[in-house]
Amino acid sequence: VRLVESGGASVQAGGSLRLSCQLSGFTASTYSLGWFRQAPGRERVGIAAIDNDGTTKYADSVKGRFTISEDSGKNILYLQMDSLNADDTAMYYCAARVASTAHMMLDTADTDFGFWGQGTQVTVSS
Repeated sequence: VRLVESGGASVQAGGSLRLSCQLSGFTASTYSLGWFRQAPGRERVGIAAIDNDGTTKYADSVKGRFTISEDSGKNILYLQMDSLNADDTAMYYCAARVASTAHMMLDTADTDFGFWGQGTQVTVSS
């Protein structure tokens, strides 16, 4: 299984970015996919998740600004990020877990659970 993130960049506050995560080798009938982020000196936290039923869940910090979506035909996970602010500066990671739901996905950022990409950097300047 391989997950590769892309789309990270440096942007000004108020701007938008779309992150992509290309999945390969991941097949499951019941699964969840998610985006996590880790700011310097802080723990990795889950911010958005989607499961095979299309159910989504967001952390309060991004609710209303970020949108997670999946193109299952292309095996790509997206994160549309709007109204970015300096607090969104972090390394962003995508993850995939088998037999999981969107709600379960954000319960833990433990990298022992599921499959993870290497991350893509987002920097927001004010």
